[in-house]
Amino acid sequence: MIKTIKMFAILLSVVAMMSSCALTLPVNATSNPIGNKVGTAVATGYLGILFFDEDASIRTAAKNGGITKISTVDIKQTSLLNIVVTYETIVTGE
Repeated sequence: MIKTIKMFAILLSVVAMMSSCALTLPVNATSNPIGNKVGTAVATGYLGILFFDEDASIRTAAKNGGITKISTVDIKQTSLLNIVVTYETIVTGE
């Protein structure tokens, strides 16, 4: 009986550690045509506050995609129990 409870607790903790939440939100849209280029910039932080020289800015995402006329900007946040948090800026345009 105790062995079963220990296995259940271990399984539950593994499932909790493996679970994550992802949310994508629109930030901005312009009157520029959508275009076929997409640029991204990613920043990963630990414990929700420790970001080590990461850059997930709109400017960096546009530069990474070779975009000069921005159409839309989205932000995607992924969190693993708020221990590892990733912010991704997604820019589309021409």
